[in-house]
Amino acid sequence: MKLKEMERETEASKMNRPKIVSPQEWEAARQQLLVKEKELTRARDALAAERRRMPWLAVEKAYEFDGPRGKASLLDLFDGRGQLIVYRAFFEPGVKGWPEHACIGCSMLADQVAHPAHLNGRNTTLVFASRAPQADIERLKSRMGWELIPWYTMTDEFDTDFGVDEWHGTNAFIRDGNSVFRSYFINNRGDEQMGNTWNYLDITALGRQEEWEDSPEGYPQTPPYEWWIWHDEPHLS
Repeated sequence: MKLKEMERETEASKMNRPKIVSPQEWEAARQQLLVKEKELTRARDALAAERRRMPWLAVEKAYEFDGPRGKASLLDLFDGRGQLIVYRAFFEPGVKGWPEHACIGCSMLADQVAHPAHLNGRNTTLVFASRAPQADIERLKSRMGWELIPWYTMTDEFDTDFGVDEWHGTNAFIRDGNSVFRSYFINNRGDEQMGNTWNYLDITALGRQEEWEDSPEGYPQTPPYEWWIWHDEPHLS
């Protein structure tokens, strides 16, 4: 037996472990917990339904970012889609890890971000924003394997105005033509759930846009599974 395996076995033996049971007893315990898990799922769905009924806040100020293709407005960050999610990442001078790394927590979240094609399939764009210059951002993305995350440089008061100047956070926006509205904001431990396509959609104004959801009348909805894709196949996004 290898040394590390022996160490793990020793750690397990020191734990105050639950009792060892038969398969029938184990299944009974799982079914008992499953009742509470389903309650949690229904509560999470109900909370997302309330988010879809949140009032919208008009964004009146003209914000400007630097991006891979030059200057960009907040509207440009939508990339032609109807919804936008902006995660404020801390990668800039003064942040631990600079210039080799971004904040360790922001980096862990970036490692978990799902392929953007699935958000795009629901007319939603995800971007990261920090204060690092684009040259540093491109170097970091290449090093860490984050090439699929669009990443912009803030150049004004966007972070201060949207509650992410001193701490990470995720803002959701929706647009009506050229008019942009803030629809939701989540930070602190709420950000732990981010990275997953479903959790991102659940904080947007339109949600997952599936027929089973409790959404206001007129919201776009399609049957579950119908919009799912293989991300390497041609699709509309």
